[in-house]
Amino acid sequence: MLITNPKNRYASYFDEPTSPTHKRYLALRMFFSDGYSAERVASETGYSVSTVYSMVRDFKEDFNHADDDVFFKDYKTGRKPVGHTEEVQETVVNLRKKHFSVPDIQVALDAMGIKLSIYMIEKIIIDAGFARLPRRDRRLRDEVVSGNAPRLQAPIASRLSPDADAFSSQMAGLLCMLPYIVTYGIDKVIEQSSYPGTRDISKLSSILAFLALKLSNVKRYTADDAWCMDRGMGLFAGLTVLPKAAWFSSYSSALTRDMNISFLESLQTVWEEHGLLSDTVNLDFTAIPYWGNDDHLENNWSGKRNKALSSIQAVLAQDPESGILCYGDTTIRHLWEKNVVLEFLDFYQSGAKQNQPLKYLVFDSKFTVYQNLGVINAKGVKFITIRRKSKALLERIQNIDPAKWRKIRIQKDNGRHRSLLVYEESYTIKEYDGEVRHVYIKDKDKANPAIMITNDFEIPLASLVRKYARRWLVETDISEHIDFFHLNRNSSGIVIKVDFDLTMSILAHNLSQINWKRTANKPNRDIITTG
Repeated sequence: MLITNPKNRYASYFDEPTSPTHKRYLALRMFFSDGYSAERVASETGYSVSTVYSMVRDFKEDFNHADDDVFFKDYKTGRKPVGHTEEVQETVVNLRKKHFSVPDIQVALDAMGIKLSIYMIEKIIIDAGFARLPRRDRRLRDEVVSGNAPRLQAPIASRLSPDADAFSSQMAGLLCMLPYIVTYGIDKVIEQSSYPGTRDISKLSSILAFLALKLSNVKRYTADDAWCMDRGMGLFAGLTVLPKAAWFSSYSSALTRDMNISFLESLQTVWEEHGLLSDTVNLDFTAIPYWGNDDHLENNWSGKRNKALSSIQAVLAQDPESGILCYGDTTIRHLWEKNVVLEFLDFYQSGAKQNQPLKYLVFDSKFTVYQNLGVINAKGVKFITIRRKSKALLERIQNIDPAKWRKIRIQKDNGRHRSLLVYEESYTIKEYDGEVRHVYIKDKDKANPAIMITNDFEIPLASLVRKYARRWLVETDISEHIDFFHLNRNSSGIVIKVDFDLTMSILAHNLSQINWKRTANKPNRDIITTG
């Protein structure tokens, strides 16, 4: 019987190397220790003769100049010593003097390539004699971080490496939007858009960098010590950190209205394919305040400030069912604002598919002129709007027989009902070919009734009134995202074209709307946690 020595199984580990480093070690051992020639070493190890000579040369160079052993490292057991230089301590102390919190200090240190734990930062602060910071709200904290920050040198933005890394971020919540961007194919829309890219920052990263600022609710772009050093915001855009403020201005200067409108058309297809667009669109103007030299601007009425002011006139289109904003334009002047509704129709119908035709346009009495109502009607679209009151119309309403008024109950969004008195008739208006449906609406809280007109003679009265009532929601949405996405602070130190700023606000609003609806309807699904 043949008895195998069990040691041979382990001996093969030394005689038959599997890793390149192990093989190189044995080859050099043959050359230096055993005295083999380069030709013999090459024959037994499979290297070429020239490779053996190269390894011998490199080994001599490393052996003579390396501080550590060329092949073998001694690993010390136990906890690694944690040290920090006086310069790091001084940086932490200086940040604390500016009332930075411990997490804010860690984010700033991460951006400077200094890895320091929360425990060590707290230890440095306590040793320096600082007390705990008082409790602060978000507004006060933002003012401290952005307005009173020391001018730290932010790193240069570059493409993110796939290597594993760990860092701290105050904006990790942005990453929750990435699955929606991928699921809805918005990343592909960006890559296929006509927006430019640069040599160092791709088209996708460029747009996501703008989107990161919008979603993070950064109010003052020029205070870049905070956001420009947060690696979590850079990760959102596929970069190490976001570019500096000057890059945003430079990039925006190369963009045109045609690029924005083409991008919105592609996004409209996305919303439609995912069932986020109904058959109704609410249209409304909004005034975006401007804080610079306003000589070139017109005065527009601002409902938020309840006065006319020098501003940029913009229009927004909202789907009342999903809250999605599908269109925006800031190039409107008083001379042609009456034709904005026709421009929107061209935009919508150029990107719409046959399975989701636009049926209703809802807007207020000053949005367009009666002549354009005829154009809308000719295009096969129904309109719902309010007619301007005249003395003759008010007298006509006063003469209506009280017994002919009908009482209807309108369900509001909160589930409650509201009782209204209505009367309807067919009526003609100037510059409109044919009759329109007049609906007079009385509310006990208002002295004069509202006058609603439409070219839809079949929709039930309750549905008609509720459709127009929901238009008021677009005014609330506009006001909210002007504040949250800081459209009224577009001159905050970075010169960004307002039309592009509005386009990015629309995308940010829609992502937030999708996120809110999905998390509200499915509280235990589609939730992303970040560490």
